[in-house]
Amino acid sequence: MIRVLHVVTDMRYGGLETMLMNYYRKIDRKKVQFDFLEHRQGRTDYDCEIEKLGGKIYRLPPLNPFGIHYKHRLSIFFKEHPEYQIIHVHQDCLSSIILKVAKKYGVKVRIAHSHSNNQDKNLKYIIKMYYKRKIPKYATYLFACSEDAGRWMFGNAKFSILHNAIDTSKYAYSVKKRKQMRSEFDIKEETLVIGHVGRFSYPKNHMYLLEVFKKISEERDAILLLVGDGHLRLEIENKINQLQLKNRVILTGVRNDVAELMQAMDAFILPSKYEGLGIVVIEAQAAGLPCIVSDKVSLECKKTELVHQMSLSDEPEKWAEKLISLSAIERKCHCEDIKTSGYDLEDNATKLMNFYVQQSI
Repeated sequence: MIRVLHVVTDMRYGGLETMLMNYYRKIDRKKVQFDFLEHRQGRTDYDCEIEKLGGKIYRLPPLNPFGIHYKHRLSIFFKEHPEYQIIHVHQDCLSSIILKVAKKYGVKVRIAHSHSNNQDKNLKYIIKMYYKRKIPKYATYLFACSEDAGRWMFGNAKFSILHNAIDTSKYAYSVKKRKQMRSEFDIKEETLVIGHVGRFSYPKNHMYLLEVFKKISEERDAILLLVGDGHLRLEIENKINQLQLKNRVILTGVRNDVAELMQAMDAFILPSKYEGLGIVVIEAQAAGLPCIVSDKVSLECKKTELVHQMSLSDEPEKWAEKLISLSAIERKCHCEDIKTSGYDLEDNATKLMNFYVQQSI
């Protein structure tokens, strides 16, 4: 059995983490096993499932590019675990720090994986740009979730696309599931439900999203379903109260049944300030949901005619009008469209597993 070490921040419910788990569940674990090096001490959402699937979890302090203690702990880890000859690093621009130490300790295959096409432009941005440029020097392979994400992270260096593939069968539109999920949240069938799935963080742009929904609620009997959680939750709750939307917005928290929740929705919105791909848009299309995404989201996520792009410079009223009009589209399953576009999980999991096996020869 080949053991591949995935280096992450932690394994809470999120786009990157869910993508990894989708692959992990699908690969032949008699041939390839995933282990995880997390940069947080507390247990998180997927840890129990990882252990049930046979994976090992190791922990380091938060990644600090200037921390002598961190780099010392990282060196000790690779010194104590020479069994890992394949590492797959998901630490955005700072991946070069881990890759450099891994190279020093003789790790043969060192993969850097880009999941985003931008970063917040603050003081840390300058630091990240410095370390980003070093990634091709220490990585043996470069992966990205999209062309935009690859070009942003790796520049002119050669990289491969690894799709954030999904199990399309889970998202097939079902009237029965729709009724069940609406019943859970006490939502009437005639109520318009706008959905969003994402961490409560700056890139997801919840403040603009709420402004859009405010305009929708002035025109229609509508509910906003916000799936996720994060450090901006209090700020988002305050905005909801400020806009007098408390009875119109449902905060589901972190859920592991996103496919079912999408059945309850009528339209999907992703007004992100930046995205690597927007895997939730792939999922929403599989579920047959019309989607509006911002002009900062790569249209590589558009696999059907359900996806429409709008500018963040547009007034919220414009987004609201478009969402209301799109919600009238007859709902049907688009799973086959997603499969034929190359996002089928089974096919992609086989390709990834074969890649790991080939590297171990």
